[in-house]
Amino acid sequence: MRAGRPLAVGGGAAGLVTLVLVLLFGGDPSGYMPPAGSTGGSSAWDDGTGGSGVPVDPAQDQFKEFVSVILADTEVTWPRLLGPEGVRYQEPRLVLFSDAVESACGFQESAVGPFYCPLDQRVYLDLTFFDELGRRFGAPGDFAQAYVVAHEVGHHVQNLLGISEQVHAMRGRMSQVDANALSVLQELQADCFAGIWAHHAGKERQLLEAGDIEEGLAAATAIGDDTLQRRARGRVVPESFTHGSAAQRVQWFNRGLEQGTLAACDTFNAQGGRGRR
Repeated sequence: MRAGRPLAVGGGAAGLVTLVLVLLFGGDPSGYMPPAGSTGGSSAWDDGTGGSGVPVDPAQDQFKEFVSVILADTEVTWPRLLGPEGVRYQEPRLVLFSDAVESACGFQESAVGPFYCPLDQRVYLDLTFFDELGRRFGAPGDFAQAYVVAHEVGHHVQNLLGISEQVHAMRGRMSQVDANALSVLQELQADCFAGIWAHHAGKERQLLEAGDIEEGLAAATAIGDDTLQRRARGRVVPESFTHGSAAQRVQWFNRGLEQGTLAACDTFNAQGGRGRR
């Protein structure tokens, strides 16, 4: 789930910017944020159809096992961090899908890529996207995939903390430019939350391997709004950013990675929180 709409650009090569942004870090399927603490389920996979009625390719079992490890590890990190905040961590469910999927946020085709739906507290992972993550988007490696999952779980944490609901309400009272800027702050916080997970996974449980962090940083750089716009249109339009520049994404992921605390990820109030674009 994203705070804002996909980047609105014209057809031709510029249309690729929208597609890549939506693919890499999900869409905003419903445009609706439920109240924080809405009922969710225990952490588990839904059935092998991914909610689409089409069985998941058995060849994806290895990927399913890998993502299960990442999800399970996030569930070690977040309950301990949210407990002192008075928030009970409700584990999200994961859904694998190909082609299309039915969610509480509506029917979504694979073009939406991985996304988080706050209405059912599920993280939806598009198998096609992960097949192409390294091959087409220049972000290979297991940790690049883990980064995407941790980012979506970061949106789940925002939902539990009530941040998503507040952002949604504020965006409805803003101009499009200001709403985009607020969306950037929410996305950067999700990047920072992904860094928090990596901090604890590496220091406490030695889950990370040599080169993992570099893979995550490479992915963050590759999908910065400025990088994508410059590649597709030859120029950058900061007012249309919805996720943040490459430098911002790397900065906030690194901040979560280095400090490992919720306080480190207050993108909304940090000095220069809107960042340099």
